[in-house]
Amino acid sequence: MTKTRATILSLLALISSAAAATAQTAAPRPAPRDISTREMERVNWMEFREHVPARIRTVLLPTGTLEPHGVINNGADITAPVAMARRIAPRVNAMIAPALPYGITGSMEAYPGAFQITEAAYRPFVKQILEGLAKNGFKNIIVLNGHGGPQTAVLNAVAAEVSAEQRVRTLVINWWSFASDVTKEVFGEDGGHAGLNETAFVQSIDPTLVHPERYHADLATPYPAAGTWSAAPFPSSIGLYQPGQGYPKFDQKKADEYFNKVTDKVANLIGEVVRKWDMAGL
Repeated sequence: MTKTRATILSLLALISSAAAATAQTAAPRPAPRDISTREMERVNWMEFREHVPARIRTVLLPTGTLEPHGVINNGADITAPVAMARRIAPRVNAMIAPALPYGITGSMEAYPGAFQITEAAYRPFVKQILEGLAKNGFKNIIVLNGHGGPQTAVLNAVAAEVSAEQRVRTLVINWWSFASDVTKEVFGEDGGHAGLNETAFVQSIDPTLVHPERYHADLATPYPAAGTWSAAPFPSSIGLYQPGQGYPKFDQKKADEYFNKVTDKVANLIGEVVRKWDMAGL
């Protein structure tokens, strides 16, 4: 082989090798696989590491309690935020943390099947859970709260503390009060604890948890106006926000409409708040 020919062959080999390397570099990387589940307790740790926080920075934490709810399940305050989280998690690109099923029950604790966790026990427990979510890489921690009263105040305070201390962003949503306008839009009246709104929400999730055959109007009592009277335990397991309004109706079509509109409203709020956090550079 002549020297010239050897040189040409060598150059051709280098060109071929460089072209192959360029092609390999320019080849598109395979698209990341969708996460197999949004539920934290069902995902593998390696898959979790691949997605959080690189692709998912938001987590939904459902919180509730166990207490009587008229003719729906004692765990309605758990059922509602868990179903809501499952519906909206893909839409807001979030993981779902395991629900906290016990809470500060208060004046309903005397009823069968109810549980009462003191604030002294509840507050540090919730705080460590929020801290754990921050430690695992979540930037946006969204508490979907299903139970009001003193529990709301504790969640608000703890979420604010964790936000400041861990440099994360927190949002607490009490779905029933946030969606009070939807209640009036769909039903034409106000709701109540275990009233038409909460009963409809659970009915849309799982009709087997609703027992119309056990219902009668005396199960409901309007909540007292501020400073008028107070009873412990509360005399009825259905508490109406307005006298004469909020009695359960058991209309499946209205229940499904209500569930869809409430979950849309909550998802829109989360999206708006996260967008504004980002815009502000927080």
